[in-house]
Amino acid sequence: MRCRQWMERIALCVLALQLALAQAGTGWAWTGKVVGVADGDTITVLRDGRDQVKIRLYGIDAPESGQPFGKAAKQNLSAMVYGRSVQVGTMDMDRYGRTVARIFVDEEDVNAAQLRSGHAWLYKQYCKERVCGEWAGLEADARSGGIGLWAEKNPTPPWQWRRNERGATTTWFERFLRKAVRMLF
Repeated sequence: MRCRQWMERIALCVLALQLALAQAGTGWAWTGKVVGVADGDTITVLRDGRDQVKIRLYGIDAPESGQPFGKAAKQNLSAMVYGRSVQVGTMDMDRYGRTVARIFVDEEDVNAAQLRSGHAWLYKQYCKERVCGEWAGLEADARSGGIGLWAEKNPTPPWQWRRNERGATTTWFERFLRKAVRMLF
């Protein structure tokens, strides 16, 4: 009798786990069509033919639109994915509500391709998976080969460029006040 009770409990646990995983969806790959490219590391994918999902490419940071090579980074990404069916490997959600993911087209790793072609930096602050070590090598190869943005002598990383655009003279208190005002209004 005890064996039967244990089997029922195990079956219930397995069922509950399956339901939880189906609801979460995180970490599971899905397929969709790219309907928009915002910049060199952000795309919009049509999921199930009806839901538009904004995707931030995991582990990379491409130049901003107003930054040198920003337009080239967007064009390179667009040439690889726009209008095509992609596999989305969800990794996380960012603070702006975007899905953070690895993107694949015909089994090619698009995130890695942006690094290999010199159209993005490895975003070491957020890239923590095993693949990030491999990607560091891709960035180093592009850098040493003077490929893409690495043709410039001292390219400015996007995170530094954004900080400069916001104004480096802003104090922590001013940033705190801005954030508080945004939350309240």
